[in-house]
Amino acid sequence: MASIHREMQVAASAEKIWDAVRDVGEIHRRLVPGFVTDCRLEGNARTVTFGNGIVAREVIVDLDDAVRRLVWSASGGRLSHHNASLQVFAEDATHSRIVWIADLLPDEMAGPIGTMIDEGMKAMKRALES
Repeated sequence: MASIHREMQVAASAEKIWDAVRDVGEIHRRLVPGFVTDCRLEGNARTVTFGNGIVAREVIVDLDDAVRRLVWSASGGRLSHHNASLQVFAEDATHSRIVWIADLLPDEMAGPIGTMIDEGMKAMKRALES
């Protein structure tokens, strides 16, 4: 199973970042505008349209306010398994660290999914620091 691990520093408080992350139906407006162009919340799942045209159904597995961690899973298309988490850590009052981890199958999809995650992180940093 391929595992992708990305981290970045953001010049924003953990509370501000977590407020945008936990708003799972508004990520196209608040967290990753442009990277995600539409998001529809349906019960415990969301249908996400990415800027590259890919549409995915993501089941929200866990939303933990105490540790500021969101977990979701997706399947379909070229992926037989995809589980990811995004966690926010306070560095100080105005800076935070975001960790995005994704585990997926087949292994050959690690390159394309890693590229998508990198683009998502860039969009997230732009949105959160503006």
